[in-house]
Amino acid sequence: MAGESEASKHICKTSSKSIYGDYMQDYKILAKKELCPWTYHLKVSAPLIAKKILAGQFIIIRPNKHSERIPLSICGWNRDEGYIEIIIMACGRTSREACEKNVGEKFEDVVGPLGKRSHVQKYNGSCVLIGGGYGTGAIIPTARDLKSTGNKVIGVLGARNKELLIMEDELREVCDEIMVTTNDGSAGTEGFVTHALQNIMDHKTVAMVLAIGPVPMMMAVSNMTRGKDIECWVSLNAIMVDGTGMCGACRVSVAGETKFACFHGPDFNGHHVDFDELTKRQKMFMEKEQLAMKAFKEKGK
Repeated sequence: MAGESEASKHICKTSSKSIYGDYMQDYKILAKKELCPWTYHLKVSAPLIAKKILAGQFIIIRPNKHSERIPLSICGWNRDEGYIEIIIMACGRTSREACEKNVGEKFEDVVGPLGKRSHVQKYNGSCVLIGGGYGTGAIIPTARDLKSTGNKVIGVLGARNKELLIMEDELREVCDEIMVTTNDGSAGTEGFVTHALQNIMDHKTVAMVLAIGPVPMMMAVSNMTRGKDIECWVSLNAIMVDGTGMCGACRVSVAGETKFACFHGPDFNGHHVDFDELTKRQKMFMEKEQLAMKAFKEKGK
């Protein structure tokens, strides 16, 4: 290269290991625990990500060389030991590929931290953090930050039945109190997370709500808090490809404007989200996802 300096020649010839020293990324699975059928908690070696990640941010992983890329929320990390914690529910081909990996195996690549930090400040009232299914793990880092800021934090977690409840003990550690709901009443209060939220709103001054989970749940929470002087934030699990706002696949409409969930979010004001559009976009590739899953299962026979 014309005009190339001695320094640049040295950098080009230096390996990733020597550039990053002890922070060489290998994305090895350090621990794996089944939380409920086909839902796993994983600790993954990712020192550079662990060093920078903040509550509310996410990663994009590619389990194998020919896998598609999928976004995942973070439920914890250890900066000193250099690992991140994720929860994966095997609902499609790629998430199934990720869940089938065992301790000692590696993900092909992991990109992050992506997105913006959750909204954390001192509120004049209680903060209610709601996790539906896999979303329970994702609210834990924000709950910890809100409590450390001096807020009273109430956690609400819900599932169809007690066998599907996850991360209850971990959520208790970072909240002042929690409420558990199950659709069939097999644990906690019978009903939905919205029933628990209504109960809290009836008896306490609620200043802020964060809901993470299925789109219908986030929409219901947003509708319940609208017009009540309560901040409502939802983490949008839009379809993503590159994770940096360049491809536009994760576009959502918020307050009549187009936003990219990966870059402007993933947290948005739930009172301004066009949930009907989001729901339709989430179903765009459903048929192709079913075909991919069918091919994956047949290949494994």
